[in-house]
Amino acid sequence: MPILKVLLNDIEAELEIVKRKQRTEVEDVDLWRGKAGHKPRFSTTETWMQIRETGVKYTWGGSIWFSQATPKFAFITWIAARGRLATMDRISRWNPGVDSTCVLCKVFQETTNHLFFECVYSSGIWEKLVKGILGNAYAYKWDEVTELISVSSRGKMKRFCLRYAFQITVYMLWRERNKRRHGESPMPQHVLVKMIDKAIRNKLSLVQMKGIKGMNFSLQYWFETRE
Repeated sequence: MPILKVLLNDIEAELEIVKRKQRTEVEDVDLWRGKAGHKPRFSTTETWMQIRETGVKYTWGGSIWFSQATPKFAFITWIAARGRLATMDRISRWNPGVDSTCVLCKVFQETTNHLFFECVYSSGIWEKLVKGILGNAYAYKWDEVTELISVSSRGKMKRFCLRYAFQITVYMLWRERNKRRHGESPMPQHVLVKMIDKAIRNKLSLVQMKGIKGMNFSLQYWFETRE
């Protein structure tokens, strides 16, 4: 009991000190603490920047989420770029002993880099679609390709065609891979190329119909790049 009394007396003494420091003649003011100190106004942007976990800023972000992109293509490409696709090399880490061989070429282990576009099946498709756009700058390794689509110095039509071809190719290859994993018949390389090419032409026709600046002759440009 005496110990409790001493603690209560200490608390009362501290409260008295705080009370004496108060300025009754001045009204209380609400202040928001930001990165640079306290401010009288609340900032949602600054608050968000303080509570969020800052990650690595990737150069390919704007090359995936761009105007006129098809959401489902962009989403799969974004997952692939983050290394989050359930490729067999990742699955084998969760389930040791599973066959991690690529179902497209049936030779090498399936990884993101292999599927896009080091595999003989996927590299052939990628080359047929974009070699005419890239010319001597053509590349098929994932890191090099993501750098190519991030270059902003190319013309608008060329940049759009390359980025859109990249996204739809990633999407269609991933879909073909999943179909084969589930026992469906493999699609010949030339058939998949034709499907992707048609989808790109349909997209460019739609873009032209919308009258988007700088894209007036995008379909003609695409035809010119066909080998």
